[in-house]
Amino acid sequence: MGTGKRGLIATAVAVVCAVTVLAAPGTAFASPSPTPAPSSSAGPTLAPGKDLEAVRKKLDKLYRAAARATDEYNAAEEKADKQSAEIVKLAKKIVKGKEKLAKLKDRAGASAAAQYRGGGLPPEAHLMLSDDPQEFLDGAGRVRQGQHAAKGLIGELARTQEDLEQYAKDASAQWKKLEAGRKAKAAAQKKIEQQIAQAEKLESELQKEEQERLAELEKEAAGKAQTAWLDSGILDEISGKASEQGKKAVAYATAQIGKPYQWGAEGPKTYDCSGLTSQAWLSAGQGIPRTSQEQWKRLRHIDIEDMRPGDLIIYFDDASHVAMYVGDGAIVHAPRPGRTVTLAGAGTMPILGVVRPDTDAEADTD
Repeated sequence: MGTGKRGLIATAVAVVCAVTVLAAPGTAFASPSPTPAPSSSAGPTLAPGKDLEAVRKKLDKLYRAAARATDEYNAAEEKADKQSAEIVKLAKKIVKGKEKLAKLKDRAGASAAAQYRGGGLPPEAHLMLSDDPQEFLDGAGRVRQGQHAAKGLIGELARTQEDLEQYAKDASAQWKKLEAGRKAKAAAQKKIEQQIAQAEKLESELQKEEQERLAELEKEAAGKAQTAWLDSGILDEISGKASEQGKKAVAYATAQIGKPYQWGAEGPKTYDCSGLTSQAWLSAGQGIPRTSQEQWKRLRHIDIEDMRPGDLIIYFDDASHVAMYVGDGAIVHAPRPGRTVTLAGAGTMPILGVVRPDTDAEADTD
């Protein structure tokens, strides 16, 4: 009894302690390495046209790769939180189950002691030695009750032991998943930091005039995309009004304008793209998936012409970016490292589709 009890309790305590360590703040949300200082020697001078456009596309590619890795990181983080909570629940079940088992064994021991005090003879033998018929009949009923209770006690002991063994197996399986998730998070974090470091290095090698021209090229590209989207006439078809929850989500998201982008962040001081949208809807009383890819998979899809403020627009074929539609062809989003939460045109990036978090809510008709 002692060895088994100590083993299961040790398992429970070790699991709880380990979960606490893994959940503690550490390097998981550490900021990417600082931007490398520009070289003291003059970098290569780029032509103001074609070469800078190539740099813009290269930067876009690097930051999109970082965005994909950020989604991987956030997904691993979300799974780890759920697995940690499940392990803690199982650990508590193990402790409670062990306490129950100890009480059941005490009851079994008391029953054995009572039989010992009776001379070691089973109850049936005492009845056979009785000279009083009435005492015999009364005793026979008590014996049957005692036998039934004993069988029930043995059955409960066996079931409790089986439950404890299953809890231990489940905890072990969740622990393995948690460890795999930890490795996935670490790998995603490494990819994020590598992509961001490459992008920052590329930008740091540009002369001041080139950086200004690059910013102009980015604005021009976004402007052209938005103009093309508007020229399609799509805005004439979009007339949906926000629901009450949608209004609250939009109010939250727009209140974050100007706050820095930070991968893996959910506020209140910094955000990544899906951190902003998930927190905005949480503030409106509607929990939604943490990552842009899961938001695309699990939320109800809406035709673009039917979208209303508060709906989420998912961008790129890999669903690696998300923004909130705020009306009049505009979005609020957390763009990428080095940028802040901002308003932009809804058509500035390739739209994959639109999803709606509050599917059952009626639009405000006021």
